[in-house]
Amino acid sequence: MTSPSPVAKLAAELFGTFWLVFGGCGSAIFAAKQIAQSDDGQDTFQVGIGFLGVALAFGLTVVTMAYAVGHISGAHFNPAISLGAAVGGRMPWKELPGYWVCQVIGGLLAGLVLYIIAKGQPGFEAEGNMAANGYGEHSPSDYSLTSVIIAEILLTAFFLIVVLGATDERAPKGFGPLAIGLSLTLIHLVSIPISNTSVNPARSTGVAFFNGDGAPGQLWVFWVAPLIGGLIGGLLYPLLFENAKFIFGGRPPGTLDTTDVVNTD
Repeated sequence: MTSPSPVAKLAAELFGTFWLVFGGCGSAIFAAKQIAQSDDGQDTFQVGIGFLGVALAFGLTVVTMAYAVGHISGAHFNPAISLGAAVGGRMPWKELPGYWVCQVIGGLLAGLVLYIIAKGQPGFEAEGNMAANGYGEHSPSDYSLTSVIIAEILLTAFFLIVVLGATDERAPKGFGPLAIGLSLTLIHLVSIPISNTSVNPARSTGVAFFNGDGAPGQLWVFWVAPLIGGLIGGLLYPLLFENAKFIFGGRPPGTLDTTDVVNTD
């Protein structure tokens, strides 16, 4: 089987990031909260999917697209994941700029399509209603900048560890996308109230400029914090789990001890 071409890899990242932003942010914009009238036309009740539904939507976008194109590009769909993969030795550094550019383009295209669809509803105001990330008064529950930075770094770092572990050659085959998607679901369940959950600069960029309401001015946080988390996760996984025997007193990977049995047939 031939290796995927550079164009195929970049296209996979663009389409995958588009799907992640469209599916995840779209669920928050269109379906998270819906008000309907009861049969008597007086009382109202909510029929939206809520935080749980949005968290599942983000996880499902990763699961579905990872199975679709993971064998082509590695299914990063996230600049922080790409950075961690490069740091962890899973991708060449020279591919990183192209991945980042296509991920951001995919996110922005998804944000544009979401904006066009949303504006089709009479009375819809995009400002503050495009599932943007934020801190302070732009946080869903008014969490501070410090809280948001800590959460984004920590959750992105653990996300990278899950991604690298689930795609390790020693891991069970075929289950990587499920582990990664479920991890992203869990991350959203924890942090939607904190920052609306980024852990992905392309996701944040994709909707920030359509959302307005302070989101573009706060976008730097949702680049800096996830990239730091990606860097940490990309360093920790190989350090602790790939070279652990060497670090804790064993021999370096790839070397032989005199007690090793080598098949010479």
